[in-house]
Amino acid sequence: MASNHVVVDGSNIATEGRASPSLQQLDEAVRALLAEYGYEHVTVVVDATFGHRIDAKEVSAYEEAVLNGELVTPPAGAIGRGDAFVLQIADRANANVFSNDSFQEFHGDYPWLFDEGRLIGGKPVANVGWVFVLRAPVRGPASRRSLRDARKSTKAKSTPITPLKTPTGKATQAAKASHVGKVTPTTQAAKATKATKKETPSPAKAAKKASLSVAPPSDEPISAAPRPRRRRSGGRREPINDQLVYLTFVVDHPLGTVVEGTVDRFSSHGAYVHTGDAQCYVPLRELGDPPPRSAREVLNLGETRPFVVHRFDPVRRGIDVLPVIGSVAVSESGSDVAEAVADATGSTNQTTHAEEAHVSPAAKKAGPRRRAAAKKAPARKKKATAKRAPARKKAAARKTTARKSTARKSTARKRTAKKATRKKAPARKKAAAKRTTARKSTKKATRKRAPARKRAVKRTARKR
Repeated sequence: MASNHVVVDGSNIATEGRASPSLQQLDEAVRALLAEYGYEHVTVVVDATFGHRIDAKEVSAYEEAVLNGELVTPPAGAIGRGDAFVLQIADRANANVFSNDSFQEFHGDYPWLFDEGRLIGGKPVANVGWVFVLRAPVRGPASRRSLRDARKSTKAKSTPITPLKTPTGKATQAAKASHVGKVTPTTQAAKATKATKKETPSPAKAAKKASLSVAPPSDEPISAAPRPRRRRSGGRREPINDQLVYLTFVVDHPLGTVVEGTVDRFSSHGAYVHTGDAQCYVPLRELGDPPPRSAREVLNLGETRPFVVHRFDPVRRGIDVLPVIGSVAVSESGSDVAEAVADATGSTNQTTHAEEAHVSPAAKKAGPRRRAAAKKAPARKKKATAKRAPARKKAAARKTTARKSTARKSTARKRTAKKATRKKAPARKKAAAKRTTARKSTKKATRKRAPARKRAVKRTARKR
């Protein structure tokens, strides 16, 4: 039977191929399941001890998911732990079950587990990802015991209990009064009643003999005819919008147009938005690359904001929309949606393009919060530089004053040196003048001595 609801045995899937459960592995499995099967409603159930067995780094994310309703835990001390809780939810919602467990102890209580397509299994494969297959529960001793107990309970409910008839007081008194071997009318009546009782047994005995005469059924259920194969993508589902509302919305709002919508509620992997009478859906996988962990990180409950029409689903009458930030819609294919929004609105915001020019390619690939942080980074840098400017000016002023003081000191030193050289100059000139006069006197003396020598030489020559 086709269903648009799936219940995930979170403890079983999170521990698949591991010694301890992993919240990240559970999230990847649920995302892959929704991408392949396209379920509208997802309920993830984990054990009450799940938060104590995961890694310490994932505890905060687990507590936040429980508060947001993305994970459901059974009451503490529940019989059957999480398995009974999973099957009870699936039974009430007529939903499929995603688990690798066979639930043998519950085969008698939930025979629909053997219906084709109700149980789905999956495992992660290296270099491939999660692979999903339709499963049939494995039978065993626990399964046979569960079926036997279920038959006993049904028999006890079906067979009515009739009270035994007791003889009246007069008959007992007559029987006591009668003597052994004495034939009286009362003894004859008593014998007649005993004979009739032997011939016609009570209804309880008759029912017991009838039940013993019938052979007990086997543990294996007998199928009269082969069951029809179930399509993987699900059969005919209920439409989301009314036909008239859907057609009116498609005619009035083609792809790429911007509409005003109010966030109505959140789901496990998206959010629902009301635009007039139409109900639209915001898929989580279109809110970023990589997508955020929850739609609450991008949208607020009850807020009214612009959305761009992104996709139509004629079969289910579904409408997918994306939130608009400025003039750009948040999605994986950002360029196509941005052009569609610009054509629909007729105007573009230059400030957003200028801010996007400062954003790095790594920030563009990040989520909406990281993009906003990347856009705010230039403004923060400008503020920081504006705050640092007065300090830089003060430092420059200090340097200039220090340079001026050093220049003044150097000029003062030069002036004192020049004065000292000026004072020394006359003394040097006087010493030089004395030296020149002394030299002149020595020259005159040598000149005077020369003729005296010549005269002496002449005298000696004459004497000879």
